[in-house]
Amino acid sequence: MNLVLLGPPGAGKGTQAKFLVKEFGIPQISTGDMLRAKRKEDSPLGRQLKSIMDSGKLVSDEIVIEIVKERLQESDCSNGFILDGFPRTVAQGDALFGVMDDLKVNLDAVIYVDVPEVELVKRLSGRRVCKKCGDEYHVVFKLPKVDGVCDKCGGELYQRDDDKEDVVKNRLKVYQESTSPLIEYYTNKKLLKRIEGVGNIEDIFSRIKEALK
Repeated sequence: MNLVLLGPPGAGKGTQAKFLVKEFGIPQISTGDMLRAKRKEDSPLGRQLKSIMDSGKLVSDEIVIEIVKERLQESDCSNGFILDGFPRTVAQGDALFGVMDDLKVNLDAVIYVDVPEVELVKRLSGRRVCKKCGDEYHVVFKLPKVDGVCDKCGGELYQRDDDKEDVVKNRLKVYQESTSPLIEYYTNKKLLKRIEGVGNIEDIFSRIKEALK
């Protein structure tokens, strides 16, 4: 099964992707994770990505499409995949269909996780991430046992630059301008499954499974 997970920053796409990975035995392809890994590299592309992402702007289509194309050709995608965070624009959506045509595979469904903006700001600005293992916490929803310390590895917790409130609001503005048109785009192609993204994470996943039947 080949899926796209669509939704604004903080909608919980990554969490739901992990459930889908377990349910269907196919890999999650997170462009956010891939881009953050590239951003850490001491290279021209790494420094360019850091500047773009820290300001809350979108990375160019050319960069993202090339990274995704390489990933879809890896062997673990032979039985399907879950794209998390891509496409983000209609142009990327068109490019994805081009890549999939080249690979002779079809897109089965697009899961749109719908969450109100007020909830998104609260979720994102309160997120804290472990510097060592990357585990995530939240100042409201998921407190660590010791303030500022990861439960798993004892690493220091920090707030990512792109999770600060002013950057979060800019990210959501960019999303509305660039990514929201994808909702209509995939609706017209009869691929969109709109899922309410507020509530218990297991309940949200049940809605997704029901929509995929």
